[in-house]
Amino acid sequence: MLCKEQGITVAGVCAAYEIFVTQKMRLPEIKHVIKTAITAKSSYHLPWSSEATKRLLVLSATTLCLLLARLQIMGSQLPVFTRFDNPASVAPTPARQLTYHYLISINLWLLLFPCNLCCDWTMGTIPLVESFIDTRNFATIAAYTFFMALFVTAYTTENRQQRLVILMNNIVSCFQSMALMALPFIPASNLFFPVGFVIAERVLYMPSMGFCMLVAYGWNVLSEKRSKKLAWFLLSILLLTHGTKTYLRNWDWEDEYSIFMSGLRVNQKNAKLFNNVGHALESQGKYEEALKFFKTAVSVQEDDVGAHINVGRTFNHLKMFKEAEEAYLRAKSLLPKAKPGESYQARIAPNHLNVFLNLANLISKNSTRLEEADMLYRQAISMRADYTQAYINRGDILIKLNRTKEAQEVYERALLYDSNNPDIYYNLGVVFLEQGKASQALAYLDKALEFDPEHEQALLNSAILLQEFGRPELRKIARERLLKLLDKDSNNERVHFNLGMLAMDEKNIEEAEHWFRRAVHLKADFRSSLFNLALLLADDQRPLEAAPFLNQLVKYHPDHVKGLILLGDIYINNIKDLDAAENCYRRILELDPENIQGLHNLCVVHVERGKLLEAQSCLEKAHQLAPAEDYVLKHLQIVQNRIAKLKLNPDDLGSEETDANPKGRSQVVSNKSIDESDRNTRPVVTGDSEEQRYSSRVVNTEPMFVKNVDNIDYIGNDLEKINFSESANDQNISSKWNHGKIIGTDNDDPSSGMS
Repeated sequence: MLCKEQGITVAGVCAAYEIFVTQKMRLPEIKHVIKTAITAKSSYHLPWSSEATKRLLVLSATTLCLLLARLQIMGSQLPVFTRFDNPASVAPTPARQLTYHYLISINLWLLLFPCNLCCDWTMGTIPLVESFIDTRNFATIAAYTFFMALFVTAYTTENRQQRLVILMNNIVSCFQSMALMALPFIPASNLFFPVGFVIAERVLYMPSMGFCMLVAYGWNVLSEKRSKKLAWFLLSILLLTHGTKTYLRNWDWEDEYSIFMSGLRVNQKNAKLFNNVGHALESQGKYEEALKFFKTAVSVQEDDVGAHINVGRTFNHLKMFKEAEEAYLRAKSLLPKAKPGESYQARIAPNHLNVFLNLANLISKNSTRLEEADMLYRQAISMRADYTQAYINRGDILIKLNRTKEAQEVYERALLYDSNNPDIYYNLGVVFLEQGKASQALAYLDKALEFDPEHEQALLNSAILLQEFGRPELRKIARERLLKLLDKDSNNERVHFNLGMLAMDEKNIEEAEHWFRRAVHLKADFRSSLFNLALLLADDQRPLEAAPFLNQLVKYHPDHVKGLILLGDIYINNIKDLDAAENCYRRILELDPENIQGLHNLCVVHVERGKLLEAQSCLEKAHQLAPAEDYVLKHLQIVQNRIAKLKLNPDDLGSEETDANPKGRSQVVSNKSIDESDRNTRPVVTGDSEEQRYSSRVVNTEPMFVKNVDNIDYIGNDLEKINFSESANDQNISSKWNHGKIIGTDNDDPSSGMS
């Protein structure tokens, strides 16, 4: 019962076993009991022991409790099925009744002759029986004739053994009778409520036990009354053919692709099979092949919402965004329209609501359409109030729109429907961090860890936040969480990086270097690790070791201004390569013509080359751009003093260079000929304000939080937000925001249309 509903019918089988086998009741006795109960005679007594009564009462009570538990798990309502799952359930009279009865004969045929087996019989696999003159009604009549004959034989036979066995096989009769084969089939019969399939071979597994009893009894009768040789021969044929079929069928179940392709060999009218073959190919990254099967599914069942969603998602994988949007819009147009007084929640399959998430995610890639995406999420929520994925994705959009207070309200409302969801608590933590409320943020991150101690994003980002508080006892907890993550994934470069940051806070230079080197080894273009490792080495008086990492940094990130400044400083002061230093600073000015640090340091290169007039002009320009920078004015005055001492003027520019450097090369002016304060004329290097601190599972990332400092400092990465809007194959798409990334799941749900 925990796996499939028909499991509860075992209780009925147990009751039948108690009555007919243990108590050995016969049909005449049953007739007498029923007659006595109806007439309500005072002398009425159950024809079995008190122990049997107790067992049956306990069995009944247990069954009732299990049913109530199952109902509670289902949210006190029946599951929602669409007409694609069971077309007969929404068919008009008499097509619905005729089809239901015809399906009994199909199930009986599959039990008797399991030749053409299929993993999925939904949708259009079995066309509806729409009239009484349909020839398939003869199969229905034949099936009921068989059952009636079985029942009459069991009721009228004088042979006690035959009656008992046939009675037991009524208990195990496949479909409408009262026994082992019938009871497990009842939940699949549409007798009490419509089910979510046309035929499901799994519902025959338990009835097949009763069928095996029929075979055994038939073999026994044939052996005793006919010929043992004939009986053994027929049994051998039966075992050989069915054993061979089982062996071959096992190969069909080797993987998803093989089982769904085997289904297509049986029928070509089931769009779900085409969808599932497409899903199998999609999981292998074969998007173009998958698209062909998804399009075929659309052609087989043009109004299948899931098939259109699959087409749109595959177009998205293929970067054909216009076509993807068209497919999603087509799927959206096929959703049932709201009816006055009728709950949408009961009329639409939950996985079909994914079309809103997928479409909103697609259009939100365009920052000018965020409001449109928000409207789609609100529409999905209006259709199903407990659709938590829509709340989570809407929160992401609201944050991008700088409406963090509304995002907070959305997440808090999502908690009303799913109070045990660690991702929602995590996202609330990110929102509070965005609002600058670090303590509340940490509280929600810790709450996420209460529900999921292995939550990777909460572990990583709470560790970083604990480190930010700067308290030694909290750094210990942060280290424990980072090491826990490292045990889960030793190749997570961000964990190594943040362990390096933690070591830097503890002044453990050797350990920090180890973690930074490990992070760079795992990811050669890891921007933060490259810069921090180079900075650490430079501060540790090892600039020549830092230079290769800075060159690696600017190779992968040529726009890294702070890395270029630090590299230029090393070229001037340690490697003595002024040309390389000048290239670094000119590159900075190409990126940002008003970058004061880059411009000032270029002026320093002119000073080092002895081109004092060029340096003066350069520093004057820097002073005009940043009149409040004292160091620029100070260095300008130093250069002007040197020019005055050397008595240079613009007309002497050529002679200055010739006199200072007889060989025609630039050379550094000696300290002996200038003021002692000139030793302060060095490249200015400041902290990397472009780097981010917090990070984790990347779904949507965009440039964000920085640790601003006045001088060189060690930087980190941002918190992540987890977002439902990306599929598993889309998780490399990034769009960061300040302080965090919102958690979500994969709502380009490949299960749309799957069995």
